[in-house]
Amino acid sequence: MGGIDWAVVGLYFLMLLALAWWVILQNKETASDYFLAGRHLGWFVVGASIFASNIGSEHLVGLAGSGATDGIIFAHFELHAWCALVLGWVFVPFYMRSQVFTMPEFLERRFSVLSRWMLSIISLVAYILTKIAVGIYAGGVVFRTLLPDWGFTVGGTHIDSFWIGSVLVILLTGLYTALGGFRAVAYTDAVQTGILILGSVLVTYYGLDAIGGWDRLREVAGSEKFDLWQPMVPEGVEWTWSPVREPGRVAWYFRHENLYPWVGMLFCAPIIGLWYWCTDQYIVQRALGARDETQARRGSIFASFLKLSPVFIFIVPGIICYALAKERSIDSLNVLMDENDQILRGEAQAAFPLLVKSVLPLGIRGIVVAGLLSALMSSLAGVFNACSTLFTIDMYQKVRPKSSQKQLVWVGRMATTAMVLLGLLWVPVISEAKGLYEYLQSMSAYLGPPVFVVFFGGVFFKRLNAAGCFAALVIGFALGLWRLAIDTPIALAWEGYAKGYAPGSFNFIVNNMYFQYFSLLIFLISSAVMVGVSYATRAPSKAKLSGLTYGTLTDEQRRESRASWSAVDVIATALVLVAILAAYLYFRG
Repeated sequence: MGGIDWAVVGLYFLMLLALAWWVILQNKETASDYFLAGRHLGWFVVGASIFASNIGSEHLVGLAGSGATDGIIFAHFELHAWCALVLGWVFVPFYMRSQVFTMPEFLERRFSVLSRWMLSIISLVAYILTKIAVGIYAGGVVFRTLLPDWGFTVGGTHIDSFWIGSVLVILLTGLYTALGGFRAVAYTDAVQTGILILGSVLVTYYGLDAIGGWDRLREVAGSEKFDLWQPMVPEGVEWTWSPVREPGRVAWYFRHENLYPWVGMLFCAPIIGLWYWCTDQYIVQRALGARDETQARRGSIFASFLKLSPVFIFIVPGIICYALAKERSIDSLNVLMDENDQILRGEAQAAFPLLVKSVLPLGIRGIVVAGLLSALMSSLAGVFNACSTLFTIDMYQKVRPKSSQKQLVWVGRMATTAMVLLGLLWVPVISEAKGLYEYLQSMSAYLGPPVFVVFFGGVFFKRLNAAGCFAALVIGFALGLWRLAIDTPIALAWEGYAKGYAPGSFNFIVNNMYFQYFSLLIFLISSAVMVGVSYATRAPSKAKLSGLTYGTLTDEQRRESRASWSAVDVIATALVLVAILAAYLYFRG
């Protein structure tokens, strides 16, 4: 980092703080304004905010790391941009019509108060285990790589740049989020999206220049790094419906180190994607802040366009970093490879910041670092605000319904502070994860299926009732926590703890079961419980369901929804789908 780089980063912070301060001055200290920006956002801000919140530093660090170790395979998750289209076309009409603040509030209207409480708890746990802690850790990796000499010693304990940089950015993000609320988050997200994309495009450009172009990259990295399909379909089972049986494993449901079975990608990944994009407060809150159904839908479509970019600006830089390290042409990248020229999975998490450090010229490096900070701050700001909204509206206000608007805003600010502290406590577990992005996906896979079941079941099937919803949430959540309880000691590897379970034992089988297969198991059990309990108990009343399911919409409601979109929306949606199909056809090794 040269002087001009620091000047660029300083300018970025000044611009961000000026915007945040301006937004804070506009706030009216009401719950609607603090948590949903007064429901006045246009489609551009909605879409940019959705994308910025989704793309955190865990994507830059984790996706680039997975690109270096496994190639293009994790593009499957990014190509689920179509899930944002489902939000816009299927769920936005219900959410905007109900005028809710949160997803648990919508679940209460469709089912019951107990379901609202249960979803609030699940969401808060999921945010602490995934978005907050992962964002903090990924930001730490960036600072440790770019500023390795930062640090000081207190009482014999060395505090390095990992903690210094992360905590400083977290405090700054938490400050403007707590003071400015959702309006500050949304408008700063719109600016940060542009900086993030620009910085990442520059990394890809200079990385390709360093390796000698796209064709040279494919030659050095190998065709397998650009194959979306081969890692999922091992030799011998191509084009069959046979279960994936990996060599050296005792059962088909175990995953080999470098194998991602197609069964999980085909059936589990869409479930997690739809849960995340269509029912997660963290994402949907942006659509809830839109002026009307038209702006919310167009914002979702715009976000789906933006969501296609990580394949090229995050994963491809990881592959570039691997290729440069394989060539041994840049000394600073040698740390990624062992003596046998095999990629080191732990070190690969630093692929993106290593590439920034190694191939970018002065000045440009500052822009990219500003993009890295944008990713970290926008993601954390989004989850801080989502957590404070969930806690304040779905928990505190339910206990104290007579609270004033100012009291609700104050509680939201305190909730933001608490989430930051809890996220910091989980970082040691993540630091032992083999792959940051895979960790994020596995945590989502354990906690998301029951939420997917109750939302999609609730909207499409009017016979499903409150008892079935609550039972599905409780049992599905318990199964997810059970898997986490078995996995966590292995990740922590406490001193004196025997790392691993006895081969063949029940805990061994559960711990080694591929996370997407376990997620499918949770989904199937949750679905069976919801349907079984619902049909074993009384059907919900028609008055309870009015306007909340497709089967109970009135003709007037259907006409209003139809009037909210035009041919422009349909064409834009079709273009997203064509782009996704083109990517699948191109990346075939």
